[in-house]
Amino acid sequence: MIRLIRRLVRLVVPLPSDLKLAWSTIKGNRGGFGGSFIAIVAGSAVITACGILLLSGLGNGVTPERYSGAAVVLSAPQSFRLDESSEVRYSERVTLPADTVAAVAAVPGVRSAVGDVNVQLSMLSPDGDVVSGPRGFPVLGHGWSAAALTPFTVSRGRPPATPGDVVLDAGLAARGDVALDATVRISVGSIPASYRVVGIATAPDGLNRQSAVFFSDDQATKLSGRPDRVDAIGLLAAPGITPEQLAGRIRAAVPDVVVHTGAKRGDVEFLDVGDARSVVVETAASFGGTMVLIVVFVVASTLALSVRQRRRELAVLRAIGATPKQIHWMINAEMTLVSLTGALVGAIPGVALAFVMRGVFVLAGAMPPDFPMQVGVLPILAALVLCMISARFAGWLVARRVANVSPVEALGDAAIEPKKLGRVRLVIGVLLIPLGLLLTLGSVAAPGDSVADTAASAVLLFVVALGCLGPVLLNGALVLFGRLVNRRSTADGFLAQANARANWRRLSAATTPLAMGVTLAAVQVFGASTTIAAARHQLEDGLRADHALTASSGVGISPQVVDAVRRVPGVAVATPVARMRVLLTFPSEDSTATTVFAAQGVSPERLADTMELAVVQGDTAELRGETVALSRVVAETVSARVGGTTELHLGDGTTIRPRVVAIYENGLGFGDVTLPNDLVVAHTTARVHSAVLIRSAAGTDQEALGNALRAAVRPYPTVQVGDREAFLAAPGAGRSGDWILNLLFQTVLLGYIAIAVVNTLVMSTAARVREFAMLRLIGASRNQVRAMMNGEARIVVLGSLLFGALATIPPLIGFSLGLTRSPTPSISLTGVIAIVALTVALCRGAITMATRFAIRPAPIDAIGGRE
Repeated sequence: MIRLIRRLVRLVVPLPSDLKLAWSTIKGNRGGFGGSFIAIVAGSAVITACGILLLSGLGNGVTPERYSGAAVVLSAPQSFRLDESSEVRYSERVTLPADTVAAVAAVPGVRSAVGDVNVQLSMLSPDGDVVSGPRGFPVLGHGWSAAALTPFTVSRGRPPATPGDVVLDAGLAARGDVALDATVRISVGSIPASYRVVGIATAPDGLNRQSAVFFSDDQATKLSGRPDRVDAIGLLAAPGITPEQLAGRIRAAVPDVVVHTGAKRGDVEFLDVGDARSVVVETAASFGGTMVLIVVFVVASTLALSVRQRRRELAVLRAIGATPKQIHWMINAEMTLVSLTGALVGAIPGVALAFVMRGVFVLAGAMPPDFPMQVGVLPILAALVLCMISARFAGWLVARRVANVSPVEALGDAAIEPKKLGRVRLVIGVLLIPLGLLLTLGSVAAPGDSVADTAASAVLLFVVALGCLGPVLLNGALVLFGRLVNRRSTADGFLAQANARANWRRLSAATTPLAMGVTLAAVQVFGASTTIAAARHQLEDGLRADHALTASSGVGISPQVVDAVRRVPGVAVATPVARMRVLLTFPSEDSTATTVFAAQGVSPERLADTMELAVVQGDTAELRGETVALSRVVAETVSARVGGTTELHLGDGTTIRPRVVAIYENGLGFGDVTLPNDLVVAHTTARVHSAVLIRSAAGTDQEALGNALRAAVRPYPTVQVGDREAFLAAPGAGRSGDWILNLLFQTVLLGYIAIAVVNTLVMSTAARVREFAMLRLIGASRNQVRAMMNGEARIVVLGSLLFGALATIPPLIGFSLGLTRSPTPSISLTGVIAIVALTVALCRGAITMATRFAIRPAPIDAIGGRE
């Protein structure tokens, strides 16, 4: 490893003569600096990966396909801007007034302006199967005039002229085995209709992310359901006008539209790309910021440990005449060399980690499979700078004590460990404990949706308190539980307990980071399990329906289907459910805040027969017009009350101020915001329902009713009839792949902490070569030394689990109280066993490995060697 460092340093930063002394000290302390090097490599890899994701999210996106021939593409604002630097994407497509087409067509330099609509549809094969787009991407309908934006050309046949004509793109026609003049069934929503294929169209570069079906312009407008709106406007530039020039003129003449040129046109064409960009930027920035803090802390503490283990060497240097400035210079040079090489080496696995994280984003559905990654030099430079700064800062903190005392005092400090912690450190640690308890259990905690952020803040406070008070806590645990862990009647037990009591600060250097890892792991795992268990319980207990209708093609269920099943004998209640994400704006301190919540639209008639929301105030029967029901968590968050109003932004950007008619408890299971069904459907992109819940009349035979329902929906081939389990399994707002992303971030976070813990344990154990040699010279065998270290490992494991549990319990109780009103979080036995087993494996494995290395030399050689 040292040879690798040396070679990389010589390749990247040629060694000047003034750094040779620092390099010689690194070679002489390979164990300590090797551990620091590993910590920096891992930290650099994590920071580089987050930086690459952030850079990719801010990049150019996916190349446009249907808009590839347009010089400029115009859209409505698709995001709600929170402040100057952050925004939230709307979940549905935001449309433009149709008369905007004429307004932009009059701008000088515009050759033509074409309004485009997107109609979500399914094309059916003769067997009734859905013909999908390429690689599962959607099939969308458009007016024929929008074909000029690609431009499409009719390779066979003619353009559509009547409402019954369609033109298919060549790829879709091939996949569906559709010939010219054939009749195809196309289902918009869930209503099928027959069309005659009058043409086959081809695009210059083909379609890789969609399939296109072209109707006549009037028919496309009719099918969209919005005769006065368009999804986007494509502009063809006049001769001699560049896209940039035209974009500038449009911004000046029509300021209400958003202007897109180049690859940014793809964000308008593919909403999933823009959504993915927003998610990637937000999560990479948030998680990356957290990881930067942890990496800086771990790197600084690891380097500090490596320098602290050289107290004797630094004290001797002071005794033979080295000045404080020279000590600082030497340590700074060492930190620079180690951090520089470690950060550069870590960039290589960092790139690989970024692509692994990209794969998880794709698996979670938060990123399309063809989302491009941009590997640039900026993330590597950021990792390099952060690692070097943290390393230099750590070196300065540790060196200043030895450098600023007299040589005699330095030698005295090197001989024994300090027996007391600093007063400031103790005060900070003691004060953080009651502050954390107030955040989680007291009235200081903010109510509602912020309970998760409050619990996370409390965890950080407890983790920092552990870092400050770790040595004191371990010393107390040794007094209380030392004899239970190691019996003093045995030689190894006596040695382990005596050694731990004499060197409790050194032992705490291994116990504290492991306890921090236990705390973070337990809060992450059991916080997520508490949320998931509460949501599952609310959904399963609150769902009263006997049957559910879902859409097989994913394009939803049209309102006509609801009318059809309501006429089926034995159906008592049919409740359509539509979903979207909404934004709530509410007063927060001296300004306003906006938060995204999962919303559902339902019919209020006999709602409790199909869906029990557990209303605590008000009545959901009043859900008509511009009204809303809120979950208790959201009501507490936005300070809403029954009879009051709140500012709400629907999925398509429409702003309303609905009256609050009810507050309910089961928001985790069904969605935090409940609106009238017709209001939600009118503001979704496809104007369809996500599902229909059906409750049978008393005494109805369920099998017979199921058969009758299937007969009723037979004219709608994309609609399926299932039992209540079909609704429980169907994806919905707020029940996406978020848990996969959380698992990814938890794995990366805890994986890095595990590396840091093992690194610390190995460094602190391997540095005890002289101590083990002394024990062996006075008669201890190798097995007794190993047994003594096993005893110390038991102390470390016990302390880590004990302190981790003490720091975990208050945040979990507060989290559970705020979320479910129950003080009992969902703690699985499997999770507890996994955390305990991992803690034992990390501790025993690291200490055992380092002990074998430390006792390998002959005692007389180890005594005469370096410490």
